Amino acid sequence: MPKVTIDGIQYEFNPGETIIEVASRNGVEIPHYCWHPRLSVSGNCRMCLVEVEKMPKLVIACATQAMDGMVVHTKSEKAVKGREHVMEFLLINHPLDCPICDEAGECALQDYAYRYGTGYSRFIEEKNHKPKRVKLGPYVMFDAERCISCSRCIRFSKEIAKADQLTFVQRGDRVTIETFPGKEFDNPYSLNVVDICPVGALTNIDFRFKARVWEMSATKSICPGCARGCNIDIWVRNNEILRLTPRFNEKVNDYWMCDHGRINCFKFVNADDRIDGPFVKKESQLVLVNWDEAVSRAVSELKRFKGNEFAVIASPFATLEDNYALLKFSKQILKTNNIFFIPHIKPGDQDDILIREDKTPNSTGLRLLGIDVSKNDLSLETLDEKINSKSIKCLIVVEDDPIAVKPELKNAIQNLDLLIVFATNKNKTTQYADILFPAATYAEKNGVFVNFQGFVQRIRPAVATIDVDRSLDGLAQSRWDKFGTEFDKWARGRKVNARSDWKIISQIANALGGKFDYDTSEDVFIEITQNVKELANLDYETIGELGYQIKSSKLIEEKILV
Repeated sequence: MPKVTIDGIQYEFNPGETIIEVASRNGVEIPHYCWHPRLSVSGNCRMCLVEVEKMPKLVIACATQAMDGMVVHTKSEKAVKGREHVMEFLLINHPLDCPICDEAGECALQDYAYRYGTGYSRFIEEKNHKPKRVKLGPYVMFDAERCISCSRCIRFSKEIAKADQLTFVQRGDRVTIETFPGKEFDNPYSLNVVDICPVGALTNIDFRFKARVWEMSATKSICPGCARGCNIDIWVRNNEILRLTPRFNEKVNDYWMCDHGRINCFKFVNADDRIDGPFVKKESQLVLVNWDEAVSRAVSELKRFKGNEFAVIASPFATLEDNYALLKFSKQILKTNNIFFIPHIKPGDQDDILIREDKTPNSTGLRLLGIDVSKNDLSLETLDEKINSKSIKCLIVVEDDPIAVKPELKNAIQNLDLLIVFATNKNKTTQYADILFPAATYAEKNGVFVNFQGFVQRIRPAVATIDVDRSLDGLAQSRWDKFGTEFDKWARGRKVNARSDWKIISQIANALGGKFDYDTSEDVFIEITQNVKELANLDYETIGELGYQIKSSKLIEEKILV
């Protein structure tokens, strides 16, 4: 293979690669603003200037192809001086907005000004002023004074989002960005431009002025908005989620995520309608009780029924561990095979980028466990008939809302002898529950989702519940000394009295004579791997941060993995 020398070290490269691509792949940093590995080359910012031997002038690394035998210097005096001049030019009209800019703390202009700038400016004239707080669309705010005209947002809109909605207007130091006449910047992926903007010119309207980046913790997780399972970071301050941002995973979501997931897939965690503690019905009213009383009530009520009189609705919104515990509980304790889940499909709401019609994160995982949309002629379509005929007398619903999906089911559900609901938030079904258990959300527990491609992916707790606090009491003192102070800071704020579904189910099962000996969600997962051949030999460490793709001929034949 051809080789190029960068700062004295030889690297092999593929013909057609540019200098910056070779450097980036090998961990050599070349500062840049306009270059992005998924966007076309524009060469706007000139920040990636490098010195190439036998070339008379500095060249931009983003647009210069590597050649066999080429010798590149990124840290020579000539290259350093060139970057200093570029930085001085970019900062001539840039406002001193850092104290009020949302990008502060994660701004490439700040970082490069410190590392590659001279520390002073020879420009003493009045800066050129441009419009500020321009609403480009429903989610993105534009500050023209901060823009360095890198064109990343324009190229992303056209090349990735397939919505050519932004363009440069004017020339010279008056150049700015606008939408095309009569159009808004409103494509389903518009907020990705906030992530790739190297300065604070484009900001998220939903997140503006809520927190500084250094005030928040960032937890690696998975977006629950659809079957894609985009890799995300959950940003939390005072135990409240403030934003979601995409996390790079080339095989799942690349660098991107959709606006719907970013805006709508965390607010229910913070919402006032969370189920905060267990409830039981007393004199036609749901009354808050302690965990022991709720579990005791569930145990005594469940003893009234026989196997075929139970129906259990599993959840494609819940983790693999939650659903496995529910399946085991149904078969071993309740002695019923009447377990199914409700599909949440929005026909037509899908594209070739990320968005999927299946609006749940774990329907593939349920099918791996053997749970389908119907069982023994029992499904959402036949449930009301079975209830009204009294063949189903007890219904257990986990993290779903069957009445919202099928409103006519409301009358039948009121004819049940017993309705037990596990829910994160109040919904149309929870109000009819005889026993209501508070379920932890995806942001409050450990677990696994399986996306439509067969990627087994981890979620982790970003927000503390009361149950998390209690579980930490048993930690060894040495470990507490190391992590306790940090956790107290992380968990400050409102904490909901909720638990993972598998924990609640295990407590009920053990009270009914079962042996659900799980201390952690990974204990449940290890048992799953022993019973589901597609997941054999997996554990949380093997799954890692980017997931593990399974191969399942059965699921491929059923066209579940595509």
